[in-house]
Amino acid sequence: MHIDAENLTAAEAYKLLIGSVIPRPIAWVSTLSADGVGNLAPISFFTVVGRKPPMVSLSIQPRSDGVTLKDSFVNMRDTGEFVTHLATLPQALPLHLSSREFEPDEDEFDMVGLKKVPSSVVKPPSIEGAPIAFECVVEMIVPSPDGLNHLVVGRVAQFYIRDDLYLPHGRIDTGAVAPIGRLAAEYTVVDNAFVPPLDSETLARFEGRRMQRLDKRDDGYSMIDTDEWSPSGSVMGGDDK
Repeated sequence: MHIDAENLTAAEAYKLLIGSVIPRPIAWVSTLSADGVGNLAPISFFTVVGRKPPMVSLSIQPRSDGVTLKDSFVNMRDTGEFVTHLATLPQALPLHLSSREFEPDEDEFDMVGLKKVPSSVVKPPSIEGAPIAFECVVEMIVPSPDGLNHLVVGRVAQFYIRDDLYLPHGRIDTGAVAPIGRLAAEYTVVDNAFVPPLDSETLARFEGRRMQRLDKRDDGYSMIDTDEWSPSGSVMGGDDK
């Protein structure tokens, strides 16, 4: 099937993008408002964009009403700082809860039951228990033509790597972090690794096999088909950024 992108609404295009670009790494971002209120946001339109200096990018859309800028973006724009954390399985629930649309004056660390850890070189706090964090300063902001979507590029000013994960020669023990990623509206845990080629028996085991659901929901379930989902990326019934 070929689908003409010009004829799609933003919500229709978003469904195709998030269901096709999988798995996506999740930047679990902490910011502070100009008034010092803590904010959290999982952002899966996220990647690295540079090595020297190290830089990351975040693509941020408006809230579920389609016009209000998310608190995390406003905070990045106004303060020029943020911290992005590795999303891992032990913290999957507070990560998910932090995608709800809380009010700007509500401290989201408190709302989802997380403790703050002082960062080293930026003002936004880090998340206690997160194994990896990048303390970032905003390098540039690129708005979309309608001014509602924004690409934020941040320079990593400080890396935090949990001691047991930092291996000789500067390598990270990726097999020990239990990272989670984003599918469409669901999550996935990264629990295997390989380098090609794989033997034919292993390949045959995966041919035609569907992903295993870890949450005991029916095969084929998607949160996109529920009232909880919003094409803003927010979980309805609470907040996002």
